[in-house]
Amino acid sequence: MKRFFFALALIFSSVAANAADVAGVKIDDKIRVGNAELALSGAGLRKRIVFQVYVIGLYVADPKADRIAQPGPKRVAIHMLRDVDADDFIEALAKGIRDNHPEADAKALEPRVKELGAVIIAIKEAKKGMAIDLDWTGSGTQVVIDGKPTGAPIAGEDFYRALLRIWLGERPVQDDLKKALLGG
Repeated sequence: MKRFFFALALIFSSVAANAADVAGVKIDDKIRVGNAELALSGAGLRKRIVFQVYVIGLYVADPKADRIAQPGPKRVAIHMLRDVDADDFIEALAKGIRDNHPEADAKALEPRVKELGAVIIAIKEAKKGMAIDLDWTGSGTQVVIDGKPTGAPIAGEDFYRALLRIWLGERPVQDDLKKALLGG
């Protein structure tokens, strides 16, 4: 009987040790996108001046491989810590894409940035406590708001990779956030 309780205690302590906690937000160590089980690559806090804006986690099949180039499903999980107007949210994403791509590439991505913008604008505001997942399903980028797919999937793995470069590119939105997402 003692062994049973000891084993049970080990199971619960290992589960607790694998999950991350960032700014009071619990980040699961594993999730599913479609039929794929993904592992947490890293998680961090997006700050703007002195304000905590969101907690973000990056999920991939292989956290040791190139997070941008590796094939298969992925998830960027964003948990809002403050209200952000939809226009401001999408402009920040668009700026992150422009900052990490040559002008011609950024221009080519604009129609799909507008598609993403239309999905975000439909919710009017990214509210404190809202969960916004950007999933690469293997066939498109699906926006998931509070667990519900929202809008039509956006075509092109190049678009999802452009989104990842917002946080992981040569000019990431925040250097220490990039390091955290890469597990550093």
